[in-house]
Amino acid sequence: MTNNLAIRNRELLLRSLAEFTDGNIEVLRNLLHENFIEHSPGNPSGRDAFIEFTANSPVAKARLEIKRVITDDDYAVVHYHMMPPDDARGIAVVDIWRLVDGVITEHWDVVQPVPDDDQIPHGMF
Repeated sequence: MTNNLAIRNRELLLRSLAEFTDGNIEVLRNLLHENFIEHSPGNPSGRDAFIEFTANSPVAKARLEIKRVITDDDYAVVHYHMMPPDDARGIAVVDIWRLVDGVITEHWDVVQPVPDDDQIPHGMF
């Protein structure tokens, strides 16, 4: 059963991801809490530090194909195919976002390079 909070969080993330993939990194400024907590190794916490890090990372220039979004109350999970300009196969990514009052307060991710097709007979996505 999907509740209104989950629906609102899903819509917010989909709108924001669409803007981000169109090149608007500044959309993160309103989406992330000032004291945003990052749980992924090597990525900084804090809204401003995370935005600066993201602007200079491969995701900023990559094409993102959203495969699925799963929401449950304050949490949203986004599974997508990230294709940086110099990577033909791309990267499979699962982001987990915690939202409070319409802003992201925490983030976790799992990142995996997409292997050759013969290694994944049923596909990555």
